[in-house]
Amino acid sequence: MKRDFASLSAQEALHVAIFIEERNAEIYHQFAEMFAEFRDPESLEIAAAFWDLATEERKHGTELQKRYFDRYGNRPCATTEDEISDFIEVPKLENGEIFAFSRLNVGRSPRERALEIAAAAEKSAHRFYSRLIEITEDADLRALYREFVDLEMGHSDWLDRKLAEARRTSGGAKLA
Repeated sequence: MKRDFASLSAQEALHVAIFIEERNAEIYHQFAEMFAEFRDPESLEIAAAFWDLATEERKHGTELQKRYFDRYGNRPCATTEDEISDFIEVPKLENGEIFAFSRLNVGRSPRERALEIAAAAEKSAHRFYSRLIEITEDADLRALYREFVDLEMGHSDWLDRKLAEARRTSGGAKLA
C-alpha cells in the first residue's frame, strides 16, 4: 500500500529524497540521449543542457547521501519512492514538446526550454516541501523539510543563473 510522503519518518524521507534525485538524474540522462540521437546542432544543444542537469541531480543525490550517512550511518532503510503516493519533482517533457523545441515555435532557445523544464520540477518540489513544513507537527521532520526547501532553493537559484546565462547568449527573453 502506498503512503503519503508526510507519513514518513525523517530517515525514510531523506532516503526517498535520495531516490528522487537519482531518478531525476536518470530522466535527464534519457532526455539527453533522446535528443542526441537527432544529431542536428539544435538537438545536440538540448542534449548538452539535459546532460548538465543530469550531472547536477547526481551531485544533489550525493549531497543527500552524505547527510543520510552523517545522521544514520549504515542503518538500512527499505522505503523507496515506489512506495510513495505523491509525485515529487518530476521533470516532464510532453510528447509534443519534443517537436516544439525549435526557437521559431516557442520563442526561446532549446537550451532555455530544457532548463525551464528542470526549473518547473524544482519549483514544484519547493512548493511540496514548503507545504509539508506547514502541516507537519514533528519538529525533526519540519527541520528536515526546511533543509529540503533550502536544497531546492539552491537548485532553483542554480537553474535561474543558467537560464539567465542562456538568455544572454541567445538573446532570448522569457515569454508569459
